[in-house]
Amino acid sequence: MEAKKCRESKVIKTGRVFPQDTNNHDTLFGGKLMRDIDDVASISAARHCRTECVTASTDSVDFLHPIRQTDSVCLESHVSSTGRSSMEVFVKVIAEDLLTGERRLAATSFLTFVALDDEGKKAPVPPVEPESDEEKYLYDSAPARIAVRKESRQQSRKLADILSDLKPWDEPY
Repeated sequence: MEAKKCRESKVIKTGRVFPQDTNNHDTLFGGKLMRDIDDVASISAARHCRTECVTASTDSVDFLHPIRQTDSVCLESHVSSTGRSSMEVFVKVIAEDLLTGERRLAATSFLTFVALDDEGKKAPVPPVEPESDEEKYLYDSAPARIAVRKESRQQSRKLADILSDLKPWDEPY
């Protein structure tokens, strides 16, 4: 399978922050931003593999600076690393004060997607080829993030094994 360049999966989405998008601190709701992050990341994943894909995990969302109502929000995503059927997608969020033009990195996020074939089974994905310094850094540092993800998944499985699905009032104490 031929490698694809990171830029082939690039997605850019820019929007405004409206009053209904803000919390009691007059900054963008984190949940609204997380929805937008998943939206652009899913498009990047589909562009890369050209099959159906599903979000396997939101690995991290780091909120670095608040996003205010006077800001625009620009989300940039691309596939930063691949496995056999999985893709790591990086999302960078830039806030721009529309009155002053000041730009700042507001958030970063890593998500994992799995490609699916027509029967809903895991499908192979092409490798990714980084070009820019930013893309190369993300690609080269992916193995460390993958190791953390693997450990986190193991811990999640252990936790799931002891969690109850009983109604709270039916649980034995």
